[in-house]
Amino acid sequence: MGAEQQDIPLAVRKLKERDPNGVAEVISFRGETTVVLPRNRLLNLAELLKSDPELDFAFLSDMTAVDRFPIEPRFEVNYHLTSLTHRQRLRLQVRVTTKDASVPSVTGIWPTANWHEREVWDLMGVRFEGHPNLTRILMPDDWEGHPHRKDYPVEGYR
Repeated sequence: MGAEQQDIPLAVRKLKERDPNGVAEVISFRGETTVVLPRNRLLNLAELLKSDPELDFAFLSDMTAVDRFPIEPRFEVNYHLTSLTHRQRLRLQVRVTTKDASVPSVTGIWPTANWHEREVWDLMGVRFEGHPNLTRILMPDDWEGHPHRKDYPVEGYR
């Protein structure tokens, strides 16, 4: 094992072992590691992070999205994972474009994603394929648009 691999956290190493093309980028900043995944690899690698006893990222502590408008891919969906057993944190990130702002739902892996995904859908307009009930959670059902998008009119659509 080279010196560079010894610096990579165990989770990143296992993700690369499971799917050599599944890790698009690893970002380390101020002691936090972010792993950028292609959308089509999310479910497979998320399942590994939760089910592998050496990792045990059983807790999805938070989930959010970032609008990078006008940069494409426009949206970053961020999953903040915690391993209570190993006292570690890891952030997963999936980037999607304006034209295809959708990500597979992780509710089958972390049930708490149910509400987080609904919030991201409601405020940012990122769809979660396979979500059991992707409906608005904060805005009225008849609200037009997604108010946390950077191009959303400050006073709403008129």
